[in-house]
Amino acid sequence: MEKILVCIKRVIDYNVKIRVKPDESGVVTEGVKMSINPFDEIALEEALRIKESGNASEVIIVSIGPDDSQQQLRTGLAMGADRAILIKHDEEIEPLTVAKALNEIVEQEQPGLIMMGKQAIDDDCSQTGQILAELCSIPQATFVSQVSIEGDKATVVREIDQGLETLEVDLPAIITTDLRLNEPRYVKLPDIMKAKKKVLDVIESSEMKTDFTSTIEVINVSPPPPRESGVMVEDVNELFSALKEKGLVS
Repeated sequence: MEKILVCIKRVIDYNVKIRVKPDESGVVTEGVKMSINPFDEIALEEALRIKESGNASEVIIVSIGPDDSQQQLRTGLAMGADRAILIKHDEEIEPLTVAKALNEIVEQEQPGLIMMGKQAIDDDCSQTGQILAELCSIPQATFVSQVSIEGDKATVVREIDQGLETLEVDLPAIITTDLRLNEPRYVKLPDIMKAKKKVLDVIESSEMKTDFTSTIEVINVSPPPPRESGVMVEDVNELFSALKEKGLVS
């Protein structure tokens, strides 16, 4: 396999407490630490391991977002990716538009494997990989917790409601990764310095065939209601009484 294409998204770091804007038009991002979506970071780590095992010759990372997304792409290059592509677009876009734009990159690069996280932690849509597989007319394996590449086939273990499922898919294919697949490597300072010399191509969204006009309107964003304080009970009978008062048991 010559190329692996890894799709990453710039999101608010998972350690940051999310704050809603006063006008409820979205969440506060100004001055907030941004990172690679954790599931996508796992996908990149697995792609790098596949390359290091000799089953791929190049790892390419691609992201869609504002110019600041170059920071996350540089992090991916520091992890070990060979080159990066940024589709520059400042507005929020839905998964269908993301998949259409990524499909253009797939047609251009012709990767043997496409990897991404199973979902992004900001919108939790979990749709882009599945839509992209349909647009590319290639097999897909989602929620993957184990990957093995042999020749032109990939054997994966995926997590389902009933437990674990093992699939064999022909390459090229799309794999979306789960948290239990691996532990991403720590980026060292020398690698960060080397990443500055690697190729990062920027493509304006206006130059692409994909229509980036949003078809979804955000009416308002509001925080969840605060949790009620807990109640201490003396015994099981008091517990059942408290649950009956709340209508949770009959």
